[in-house]
Amino acid sequence: MDYGRYLVISLGTGTRKDEEKYTSEKAAKWNILSWLIKGASTPLIDVFTQASADMVDYHISVAFQALRSEANYLRIQDDSLTGTLASIDVATKENMNNLVKVGDALLKKPVTRMNLQTGQAEPIENGGTNEEALKR
Repeated sequence: MDYGRYLVISLGTGTRKDEEKYTSEKAAKWNILSWLIKGASTPLIDVFTQASADMVDYHISVAFQALRSEANYLRIQDDSLTGTLASIDVATKENMNNLVKVGDALLKKPVTRMNLQTGQAEPIENGGTNEEALKR
């Protein structure tokens, strides 16, 4: 099969810039209720949902690299959302308009690829922008 004929586009829902990171040192001291609700967050749910998204991205990245088709997998994700932009339940006209602006800005950002060693998205040298990648 000629995998070069396909472009897989993965659009992330974004993540909070100020998202609290959980460390093993902190979590080791939690009781059972702390796993369910910790301040304004829900650690157990947060861990599972973020891990699920990360693992899908990781596995697709591995598959496309193994097929030597890295350029055919495009992940577009904003990891710097704050306030209502990061909320999944604020559907005001103002927030929707702001999300459109975030999407437009994402098109201008450089194409990134997951570093399989660190799990972090890194810009690709000479990869162009997301907008350019979608047009090729």
